[in-house]
Amino acid sequence: MALSIKTKQVAGVTALVGVVVILLSAWFLANVARVYIAETKARADLVARTILQRSFDVVAAGGGDPQRQLQDDPGLQSILLGAVARDPTMLYAAIVDANGIIIAHNDREQQGKPAIQALPPANDMTALLDAGPIAQIRALSATEGQTYEVRQDLNVQPADTSGPGAAAALGSIRVGVLTLLIRPELITSLRGPFITAIVVLIVGSLVAMLLAQIVLRPIHVLRSGLARLGRGELDVPLDLPAEGEFADLGDSLKAISARLADRSHLAGQKATLESVVDHLEDAVALLSPEGTLLFANPAMRSALRVSESELTGQPLPADHPYQRVVSDALATGQSRGPLPISLPDAGDRLVICHLIQGPDRPLGLLLVARNLAYLNEVESTLSYSRKLAALGRLSAGIAHEVKNPLNATMIHLELLKMQLCESPQAMEHVEVIAAQVRRLDEVVQGFLKFTRPENLKLQPIALAPLIQEVMPIIQAEADKSHVDARVECPASLPFVNADAGMLQQAFLNLALNACQAMPDGGRLRIAAAARPNRRVEITFEDTGVGIAPKDLAKIFDLYFTTKKQGTGIGLSLVYRTVQLHDGDIEVQSVPGHGTTFRIQLRQA
Repeated sequence: MALSIKTKQVAGVTALVGVVVILLSAWFLANVARVYIAETKARADLVARTILQRSFDVVAAGGGDPQRQLQDDPGLQSILLGAVARDPTMLYAAIVDANGIIIAHNDREQQGKPAIQALPPANDMTALLDAGPIAQIRALSATEGQTYEVRQDLNVQPADTSGPGAAAALGSIRVGVLTLLIRPELITSLRGPFITAIVVLIVGSLVAMLLAQIVLRPIHVLRSGLARLGRGELDVPLDLPAEGEFADLGDSLKAISARLADRSHLAGQKATLESVVDHLEDAVALLSPEGTLLFANPAMRSALRVSESELTGQPLPADHPYQRVVSDALATGQSRGPLPISLPDAGDRLVICHLIQGPDRPLGLLLVARNLAYLNEVESTLSYSRKLAALGRLSAGIAHEVKNPLNATMIHLELLKMQLCESPQAMEHVEVIAAQVRRLDEVVQGFLKFTRPENLKLQPIALAPLIQEVMPIIQAEADKSHVDARVECPASLPFVNADAGMLQQAFLNLALNACQAMPDGGRLRIAAAARPNRRVEITFEDTGVGIAPKDLAKIFDLYFTTKKQGTGIGLSLVYRTVQLHDGDIEVQSVPGHGTTFRIQLRQA
């Protein structure tokens, strides 16, 4: 696995700090080990000299055999016992005669025994002190420890003799030291430096991470900028230092981003121009000064009846009517047209050949052929649209004028009811007239809603809270018919671009229609989910009576209804609302099993 630059930098700095700490620790350990060995030898030398001095005093006092005197002297025995008891590093203290027999020992049971049996094998302590640091550390770190001795020759002079030649060599003084007993003191003294080394390593790692973050930040900024460029984002701002190498690199990246933005803009303009030209109803072609084709849109290729690969770099067919117009423009050096030309099986065309003139010579020709039949069709459509718009305004005006007399009629019917309240037969006729006037008023209101232009207020809308706002009304209608109304609309659903008021009214119409289609109870499911191509689908599914197949094609027609008291306006308004939102609506229904309406809207 490849390591990042930051990881490598932190690892490198930490390793460097670690090596320095290890070297310093090794040096410190070697010095501390040498100091402890020297101190231990010094204490052992002191004990040996003390024993030697006491031995001199005992032998000088006289009284018999010197060995017996040393063996029986309580003061000497006290020195031997006290030396081992007081110093935890000392293993034994003994006096051995010239024949290797122990004269005195801190353990009296060992007296009289051969030294080779009673004392462990031992090396000279002076040799250990003079050895190198590796040998010293190895001796101190041995698992079971090693025994070293400090030896002092015991030459004493009895009291009844005199003269320098009378001194007797009784043997030697041996003080044994076990390195295993020195180790606890060494470890105790190293505990503080060891903790300090660990702290230094941790602090070094943290400092390395901080330095890596500071040093590598410009690289992260550059990498982020390159990644955004790779995703197609242009004019990427870079937060780099104003001075130094990275500043120059940032300026270079900004310059590259600006050039890419310019190229992308030009490419976008070119693509837009090509898309516009390709979708033109007019046939357009660009020719070189020699009359060969450089570009032709699909309408021109269709008129020439050749493929794009056959057109590029080739002149127009010699027998084609367009070629005559191009030849005249090249021969005269002037633009030609507009000229009417009739193409076999294609109808009439109005052809213009425009000469593109350069500073000193022609640069090319622009050939445009306009479809006269399409122009006539467009003019007819525009004329028809103007007539429909005028008819719509006229219808709205008529509906408005009809509404005023209806209001007056309702007022006078109420006055007439007050005067005829004592005549039941007359009141019955008045009620019939009032009911029909109210129905006529509802029809006029629906007509006005359908023909009046809507002022859409499109904005990003969350569907979940929008549906929850109309649920109290839907639930009240559902409870009347014992309908189980359920909503399945996740809060994470994408927003839709819609007019909240119009969308709520459409949802309310569909839900209320569903409840009314289940007079004996049932289930209403309102669900919403994201769909491909940035669409959101809203479903209204009921288990009602359903819609007959013959009526499915007419349910969105104005005033079409299958209800006894229906006006035929609700579903028409739903359809119109969906169309105004550039959406789609479809319906599926099985008589006796229920109906499902599906609305698809665009995401915001």
